[in-house]
Amino acid sequence: MIDRSSSDEILVEAMKNGDPVSFDILFNRYWQTLYTTAYTISRDNEASSGIVHDIFLNLWLKREKLQIGSFKGYITASARYHVYRYMRTVKRNMLEYRDVLDDDNSISVNDGELLIRQQELQRKVERHLEGLPKRCKEIFTLSRRDELSNDEIAKRLAISKRTVENQLTNALHHLRLSLKDISWFLILAALGRYF
Repeated sequence: MIDRSSSDEILVEAMKNGDPVSFDILFNRYWQTLYTTAYTISRDNEASSGIVHDIFLNLWLKREKLQIGSFKGYITASARYHVYRYMRTVKRNMLEYRDVLDDDNSISVNDGELLIRQQELQRKVERHLEGLPKRCKEIFTLSRRDELSNDEIAKRLAISKRTVENQLTNALHHLRLSLKDISWFLILAALGRYF
């Protein structure tokens, strides 16, 4: 019979078989430990609580496939992994101001604003790419997004290299005309995924 004194191994086996009581016991047994682990690294109450809930949700959803030697070791490592992943995401999405020296003048730059402008520009390019003929768009995408050479595109699509070059020229010409209000240099610089 499963109760609060049951070992982790017995509880995990019961949980794998769909027993919600064993899951609740494991949750109550380790919630505080995992929260403390997450908070020690992140120093964020809300994020730590969310991370612990996500870990237990994943445990329940994937319970039938779990291969765990030490439950405590498994979930502690999982907590550290989730916290580091969370912190990478937060760092990547942080809006940051920095001073840039330009010809002896100091100006403030908002990285978040630059990111938003870049995303808006990407959306504009996407919209204008929709106006291209299907084959032209496909060739442009293979060239700029998938970074295939003209020879590779020609082989993949069973067309001549010259056709690839012509279609790329047409696509770039279309984008130049469509985005003429924006400096072409900025488009080239901002959209590394295409250019």
